[in-house]
Amino acid sequence: MSAHRTDWGPIMRLHFLGKGDSEGGGCPSMYYTERDTYVVQGWKTDTLGTVEIPHRLLGFIQPDTYIGAAMIDTGRGTFALSGTPVTDDESLEQMDIYPNETAIEVPKIGRTFYGNAASAG
Repeated sequence: MSAHRTDWGPIMRLHFLGKGDSEGGGCPSMYYTERDTYVVQGWKTDTLGTVEIPHRLLGFIQPDTYIGAAMIDTGRGTFALSGTPVTDDESLEQMDIYPNETAIEVPKIGRTFYGNAASAG
């Protein structure tokens, strides 16, 4: 566990959930916080507040939750995920961020529906 500060407010604790199998750095990685958010470390994109992560990284999220943020499938085994940038140097340094990586904070939402959307009516 590490203490981190983000744009969302005071220091928060990050709890490591898992890491993709990339070489160098800690990227991509998934963390949860005590504020019911996830911090996602991924590859930088051309859009501020958006990271690219492999599909398989989502397998590390906590049971009965999902990421409450926009995701776009890139068509190459990754998602572009949007959230609030983690920008303070202290947090980024503690997460082993490489120059082509960044981190965002996204809502962690409790899952309440487990069926087929077509049968929900």
